[in-house]
Amino acid sequence: MIITIGVIFGLLGLMMLIAPSILWMITEKWKSSDTSEPSPLYKLSVRVGGVACLGIAIYATYGLFL
Repeated sequence: MIITIGVIFGLLGLMMLIAPSILWMITEKWKSSDTSEPSPLYKLSVRVGGVACLGIAIYATYGLFL
């Protein structure tokens, strides 16, 4: 169970770090009719969340080996 959580958070964190624009297109684009790309602040906040998700993934997998 712990390894599944680590993998899910790891993949989500990598997606948030590498491609925040794709995540924006999936979750937020339909809410706005006049913008064609996410704001720099949105990209920054998603990347910070990606770092947090990767931290959770590392902690979960590290805790497995203790």
